[in-house]
Amino acid sequence: MVLEKNDRIGGAMCSHAEDGFVYEEGPNTGSMSNPELAELFELLDLEPENAKRSAEKRLILKNKKWYPLPGEAFSFFMTPLFSLSDKLKIPFEPFRKKGNNPDESIAEMASRRIGQSFVDYAVNPFISGIYAGDPEKLVTRYALPKLYNLEQQYGSFIGGAFKKSQEPKTERDKKASKKVFSAYGGFSTLINRLGEKIGYENIMCNALSIQVEKSQDRYYVNLLHNGKSFRLESQQVISTVGSYSLPEIFPFIDPQDMDIITELRYAKIIQIAVGVERKAVSDDFISFGGLIPQKEDRRILGALLPSFCFEGRAPEEYTTFAIYMGGMRHPEYIDMPDKEIEKIIKEELDELFHIPESSICFMKIYRHPYAIPQYEKSSGKRFEIVEKIEQENPGLIIAGNLRNGIGIADRVKQAFTIAENIQ
Repeated sequence: MVLEKNDRIGGAMCSHAEDGFVYEEGPNTGSMSNPELAELFELLDLEPENAKRSAEKRLILKNKKWYPLPGEAFSFFMTPLFSLSDKLKIPFEPFRKKGNNPDESIAEMASRRIGQSFVDYAVNPFISGIYAGDPEKLVTRYALPKLYNLEQQYGSFIGGAFKKSQEPKTERDKKASKKVFSAYGGFSTLINRLGEKIGYENIMCNALSIQVEKSQDRYYVNLLHNGKSFRLESQQVISTVGSYSLPEIFPFIDPQDMDIITELRYAKIIQIAVGVERKAVSDDFISFGGLIPQKEDRRILGALLPSFCFEGRAPEEYTTFAIYMGGMRHPEYIDMPDKEIEKIIKEELDELFHIPESSICFMKIYRHPYAIPQYEKSSGKRFEIVEKIEQENPGLIIAGNLRNGIGIADRVKQAFTIAENIQ
């Protein structure tokens, strides 16, 4: 039995269709970064919608101008995003010593290996796009374990990436195409098909006041549903709730252990879906979207352009933006009134994209106070405590994005692993 407190499944993944527009309340894209994700689509008899070639272009803001992130040697040396001295250091990156601090932050590691200008105008906006976080505080081995392992195993980002690309891949490995994807019609298509596969008779939405008791080798789940009390018995309980909800649901767990888990910080994000007239958007912005480095001191984190990535996201004469505010840069924004948010979005669209207010046809605001967990230095201890709790309570599994990564692919891989272990 799946218990969900909301009136629908899917959590933050929710698509909306209105007047020919399709826009997301939560994630707009994912990366096909492991075979399990591809196999989920196969299991559900769905085809992922891969982003268009135009979406390969990524924009970075510098001095109020957008520049494409370089993808080949000539554009790399010509881009004004990075300093000449740091560009000249790149060929020597494979010869630099490995770091020896296991808790080195992403910013520290990147500065040491590739230079500060790359931190400021590549790493910082990149981390903002993934974690809405601070690369000075996110620890590489937890937040970007693949990058950390490149240095530890191969001694280099560049050399390690090349060597890994030369390693033989199985047919299953090849399913991890790394392509940017969504689902046709939005991610709700994926969620709805998943619900059908599970069977809605096995899902209880509007499950409130959930609390779990433990008695020997049994767990008793108490809850309210439509004003009635229910008590379910099971030998296994899997939790995917945020760390902040765990103490209330599992009162039998040592409060000191819970304190360590609930130290986890979350980025608070406001996501704004915006529809604009296509004629108001320059062809220069046909891309995946643009990210804004912290040094630029803007009020938005960046913007995705879903209708340039996927089909059917806007009527022919319109386009869509997904704009992000807040994050770890401005957590206070989460409490900002809608009117003020709308004012900021209109000003930023005008100043950064040259889109006048008169070209905006709709704006929808979504607030996510616990959007993205931050894998900071405390993460190692949190992972240890979760493992300890599971060992002390056989049949209890604490999952979700408080461990094993934050992305869609991470969640699917985690689910596959859990399913295999409980069968």
